Amino acid sequence: MSEPRKPMLSVSEALAQMQAAVRPVAEVEVIPTLEANGRVLATAQVSGINVPGADNTQMDGYAVRAADCASGQASLTVSQRIPAGHVGQPLLPGTAARIFTGAMIPEGADAVVMQEQCELVGDVVTIRHAPKAGEWIRRAGEDITSGSVVLPAGTRLRSQELGLAASVGLAQLPVRRKLRVAVFFTGDELTMPGEPLAPGAIYNSNRFTLRALLENLGCEITDFGIVPDSLDATRVVLREAAQGHDLIVTSGGVSVGEEDHIKPAVEAEGKLNMWQIAVKPGKPLAFGEVRQAFFIGLPGNPVSSFVTFLLFVRPFVLRLQGVEGAIAPRAFPMRADFDWPKADKRNEFLRVRINDAGGVELFRNQSSGVLTSTVWGDGVVDNPPGQAIAAGDVVRFIPFSELLY
Repeated sequence: MSEPRKPMLSVSEALAQMQAAVRPVAEVEVIPTLEANGRVLATAQVSGINVPGADNTQMDGYAVRAADCASGQASLTVSQRIPAGHVGQPLLPGTAARIFTGAMIPEGADAVVMQEQCELVGDVVTIRHAPKAGEWIRRAGEDITSGSVVLPAGTRLRSQELGLAASVGLAQLPVRRKLRVAVFFTGDELTMPGEPLAPGAIYNSNRFTLRALLENLGCEITDFGIVPDSLDATRVVLREAAQGHDLIVTSGGVSVGEEDHIKPAVEAEGKLNMWQIAVKPGKPLAFGEVRQAFFIGLPGNPVSSFVTFLLFVRPFVLRLQGVEGAIAPRAFPMRADFDWPKADKRNEFLRVRINDAGGVELFRNQSSGVLTSTVWGDGVVDNPPGQAIAAGDVVRFIPFSELLY
């Protein structure tokens, strides 16, 4: 008697297994901060300066002594002009300094009055405001103090982090090397755009989708192209792809048909740790290792391939790159403006978009081959197993913006 089939792993169980297997890349390189966009910081970065470095003004206006302006109608002699980048002279009692945004507060001044509350006639300014001490002044170190950690290890560097690094004078940053990913695509029916489309053939859209998704994540990609539906051919390419790569990603050939050779090929060349997930679209997802490289086999249907990449490959890649902290996509409660009466036993990810009424509407065809749904939609509804949806229900919406980078 054959052994009973094991129940499929849930999405959370599959993610946990994959995350437990991660071995982040260890090699570190130091590169210019200007070239570090999208890279992962290898070690924490500490500021050697205060930011701001000195008390400075938030406004164009006049630096004053608050006590001199207590009447709300003070006339003061303008004793100096202080642009940003220049150091003024000590401010004498009964005088004001014309000052411009970002300029250092002169010694003796304790407030800034914005120019809209002042009137200048000759070299005398009338201050029509009674400022409080500290008004419109940025204090030294109020943003960053010298010796503090500005960027922790494992940070994925975006434009914001690069600007922060530059603000404390970091011209170079230590980052983990780029992840090396090999890709290939199985199927005798696959044809590249620009080539004649024979009867029964389809264009290889997954090659374009998956490569772009990996590029979004900053990976170095080696593309082995289209592999024929043959066990021997699949094994040969798996061996080649395992050399010098951290991860192999494939699409197609992971189901149970006679022409699906990925599963036996991986079992012959390495080991298969996980196969088939209780997810829709995308059940036939495979995870394992081929020699020193990790392996993830995605389904061939284009929507299944796209969705399973977002759910499983993206977080795995981020952890391999050394990203620390939260990587799970944020989900938002939204009102369903549709009915989904037929509950599935698998965790469904329904393509939807936000409508003008503030709810989410469903793409009319949720088939795993309808790639137009991924362009039409703003994201997916994460619908639990066995859950029907009625219009007005609150659903868990994950925008694509949380999943693509």
